[in-house]
Order: sequence, then structure tokens, then C-alpha cells
Amino acid sequence: MENSTNGNEAVTASPENEEVVPGDPSSPSAADQSQDDTSTVWPQPKRGIRELRNPVPFVEHMRQALFHLKEPIELKEEEFERYWPYIDNVWVRQHKAGIEKSGRSNIDYYACRLQRPTYTPRRTSQPRPDGEPRRKKKTREGGTCQVRAKVLRHQGEVKQLTICRIGEQEHTHDLDHLDKIKRNSAVMDIARSEVMKGYMPASVFTVMQEEPEKLAAIGGKYINRNDVRNTSQQWRQSFKGDLAVHPGYKYDLGNGILNINRLTDDAVEAPQPLLPAPQLPPLPADTLYFAPPMSGFLVSYLPSQQPVPPRGFPHVTLTYATSMDSFLALSPTTPTPISGAGTKAMTHYLRSCHDAILVGVGTAIADNPTLNCRLAGAGGYGGIGWMHHPRPIVIDPSARWQINDESNVLRAVKQGRGRAPWIIVAPGSPVDQQKIETLKAHGGKYLGLTDYDARYRLSWASIFRALADAGIRSVMVEGGGIVINELLRPENVGLVNNVIVTIAPTYLGTGGVVVCPNRRIDHLGTPIPALRFRDVRWQPLGEDVVMCGRLNASSEASGQVGPGMLGPASIRDPSQLPINPGQSIFPMRGSTSSTALVPAASAADDERANSVFVQLEQAAKFGPTEQETLSQ
Repeated sequence: MENSTNGNEAVTASPENEEVVPGDPSSPSAADQSQDDTSTVWPQPKRGIRELRNPVPFVEHMRQALFHLKEPIELKEEEFERYWPYIDNVWVRQHKAGIEKSGRSNIDYYACRLQRPTYTPRRTSQPRPDGEPRRKKKTREGGTCQVRAKVLRHQGEVKQLTICRIGEQEHTHDLDHLDKIKRNSAVMDIARSEVMKGYMPASVFTVMQEEPEKLAAIGGKYINRNDVRNTSQQWRQSFKGDLAVHPGYKYDLGNGILNINRLTDDAVEAPQPLLPAPQLPPLPADTLYFAPPMSGFLVSYLPSQQPVPPRGFPHVTLTYATSMDSFLALSPTTPTPISGAGTKAMTHYLRSCHDAILVGVGTAIADNPTLNCRLAGAGGYGGIGWMHHPRPIVIDPSARWQINDESNVLRAVKQGRGRAPWIIVAPGSPVDQQKIETLKAHGGKYLGLTDYDARYRLSWASIFRALADAGIRSVMVEGGGIVINELLRPENVGLVNNVIVTIAPTYLGTGGVVVCPNRRIDHLGTPIPALRFRDVRWQPLGEDVVMCGRLNASSEASGQVGPGMLGPASIRDPSQLPINPGQSIFPMRGSTSSTALVPAASAADDERANSVFVQLEQAAKFGPTEQETLSQ
């Protein structure tokens, strides 16, 4: 029989305890009864068997991701509070560094639990008070893992946390090893909360063991009866009633708690209490779907996620939708939908595969874009945090974009459906202090770049190199017309790896925004084509046709890494990617298969960006303002 401190545990459920049904709000819990009998105020149970039978969505994958920290992970505040208790047996907070130098972030430093020195209990012959038996302390393993991490808490308009590993050192053990050494607080809370509903610790342990796979997924594979007893001991000492076994179970002398329905071969499974499954919020109305098989023709044109070599360039993909007469829009100030539903979803899939999305200020002013990924499974669209959202980059040399709280890109940030932009300006640009503060509060920033090309315009090579130094491994350029035509100029075309163009079956007519690079002249003065793509592939998609091609003259097959090259592109077909420990893989809703999308650049890259760009609010007003810059 299970013994309690007060000796009042019952073998079978009493009438009073039978009314204590998990998940029934009309039933008084044992915690309420305990508070009636003692002055100790116990918090209401937060968890229970419900979190075991219906685990928090993605909890197993998040535990692996937060253990390995292969990539910086950005979470909303409520998401951090939801998932961190399932991994806090790994990370031990060392100290709180206080407010970061920008004044908008607090930093906490953590170390792996096995970094602490090995603990050896002292041998003592002194008896414990009141003749209590001496505790059997075990030697605590330590000093074997030196992995450290930090958690940045952004305190702006958007409450977000960034968890990243410090250094390149990896764990010397796996997550299962630490689950064996130490239980996480979520598992212990489930056990304690279930006891506080009026159940015996032995009954709680038996019921938890009925779901071994789900128990292992949340980190409770090695929980034992003593864990359940210990975590509920203080509460049981103050509880004056009788504890019962769960409905459908009974206490059997010598065998412990047994499931009644498994005692006979013809037994019928007893109905379990109805527990509401964790509900995912409904997907926004603008959610898009792009099935993994549809991405096969794009695989060889997607960027590799290898780090950019020093002084290197990110992988640059130039993509846009055009009419049959090569126009992007009816006029520079008229947003013009061109692509169909299928190619629109493809565009958002491409966004999810890049660290950043780049547009010119003309596009930002005319379209008021969100510059996010609206695929089902992205952050805010059924996913976690800001996963799969690229970092918006806006080229605005003269600081003409009047960004404010009502801008779609910032509204998406507040809704957890996109990232705040980095806006690149030229030195001397008149930027209002209010815009600087607004952008900072949402996690974005103004960045000043000082390098010009031969025409006194911001140098594209310097822009891409600075982005690479800031941790951006791939950039998707979407427009507008001036930006695209600039990148197709002979001096810039070597920076572009691939071009993916959607051609719609429509003519827009003269007078619009056109993509048409300048004609080239050979050494004899004879006109020649501006450029020609190689490795071309055509793919019908709905009513549109997608053309994929390469621009960079360097051969990927040769393995030579030139400007804009990262070497051979890796396989990026989500349906073919293996699931590795630490890899963030989450099912895309609306699809029967799992989709692994590439993690987008994190806000943790801001620190590296600070060393590359000149922060506008700190930069002196230098350089002649009458110099010609890239104007949109």
C-alpha cells in the first residue's frame, strides 16, 4: 500500500474523491480542500495527465532544438514559457548580465548542467533530527560538458526571446543522458499537479507509465515513484483528506496499482476522462499552401546554408513576376497583381528558403508590403516564433520611406507573422528620430553604408558583403524595377547566382515598370545581347510559367567559389531531408508530409551587424548630400 506522510491515503476512491475528475471545472480539487484545512496557499495545478496524453504541439522537436541550439531560436514570450520547462533540466542559469548596451534587451547566461563540478556527498555519522533515517545521497556527475548559452529578452513593442549557443562547442552527451540524471520541471509539475487533484503518487506514476512514448517525448522516460512522492511531499503533508487511485485502476496488495481493464483478456477498455486537446489557433485567412512535391523543380536553384567565407558574398536569388511584355507594374505607384495562386505560394516558399528578402524603397512605398512568409507552418501561420520568415532589407539611400506603426511590415511583426526590417541608408540622410525609435522597438534598425561605386551610388558588392558579414547567408531580391535592372548591369550581374522569373499570360502595355537591362556593345561596336541564362528550366504552374536559370559565370560543378557563389547547392527538397538531432522540423498544416524549411536569420545576428554597418543614430553626418545615390 502507498504510504503518505499523513497516513491518510485510501486504497480505493472515496465518494468525495470520485468527484474530483481531471479537467472538470465544476469539481473541487484536492488543492482547494488542502487550502481549506491549512493556512498554506497552494497554487492551482497548472498541468496534469492532459499534457501527457495530448502533448504541447512540437514539444519533442523543440526539446531537441533547444538542447543542440544549432541555430539561434527566436520565440514569443508565451512560447518560451511554454517550452522552456521541458528543457530546464539541461540549462542552469549562471548569472543575469542585466540590460544590454542598446537598452532594449536583458541577457541571461546559462551553462549545461554537467558543467558544474562533480559533487561527492560527505560521510557523516550524525543522526538526523527526530530519529529520521539518513538520506542516501549519490555522487553527482559533473565537469564533463562546457556548452554555454545565452537568452536575450527584447523589451520593445514585441516581447521576444532569442536563445543561442555561445561558441562552437557541442554537448559531450545526448539529451537522453540528462533526462536520466535530472527530470525537467514540466514532467515534475505534471506529477505534482495530478497528485494535487486527489490521487495517490503510486496511482499517478502508474497512469503516467501507460503512455511511455509520449512520456519520453516530454523528457519523463526515467521518472520513478520516488520522483512523484518527492515532488508532492510538501503538499501531502498539509493535505488532511484521503488520496485515491484513478478511475479504472485499483490497489492490489503485493502488485501495486493495476489497470482493472487489463486483468482479463476480454476486458473492455474503460473510458478515460475527456481531456481537451491543446488547440492550435486558427490559421489567418491569408495563409498559403505549397505542397512539398511542387518544389522539386526548384531544388537545384535553392541556396546552400553553408556559412559564407570571410569577405564572401551571400547566395543571391533574383526573382520577380512579369507580364509577357516584361513589365512588373502598370506604373511605379500602382501595385499590379500578376502571378497566379500557385506561383504566389511558390514565391513565399522561396522566401522561407532565404535568410533575407531585399527590395528597393520604391517598392516599399508603393506596395506597403509585409515581406514575410505566409505559408502554413511559418511563425504566426501555425508555426513557432518567427521561423521561416526572412529578414526584410530595404534599400533607402535618402530615407524616403515613412515607416510607422501602421506599416504592414511592422503590423506583421506585432502579430508574430514577420520580422522587422533593416533599412540601409546613405550617410547624411535625414532620418527622423521617431522613425529610428519605432523601428528599434520592433526589432529593426537603420543601417548606414559608406561604400559607393564608380557612379557615386551605394555599391551592391558592399551591400551584399556587409550582409554576409552580418550573418545573412542568402538573399532573395524581389524588386522593384530599378533594383532588378541595376543587378542585371554587367558590373553587378556576377553577384547574382540564380534568377527565378514568373511569366504570366498577360500584356500590361507600354508606360509601366519594365525589366530591361541595357544593351551591350562588343569591341567592334556591334550590339550584342545583354545576357543569356544557363542551366535553364521551364515549369508550368497553374496558368503561369516559371523560368529558373543561372547568371553567375562561375561553374558550380567546378567547386570554385566566386562572387555570389557558395559552391554546389545542397539538396533542399523538404520531402527528402533527413530528420537529424537538433534540426528544426515541424509539420506544415494542410500537407500530409513533414516539411523542413531553412531557419531564417535570427535577431542574434544584430550584434555582428553592428560591427559591419554604421549605426545611423551614432554616425556623423558626413559625405556630400548632393552626391548621386541609388534612388528608387
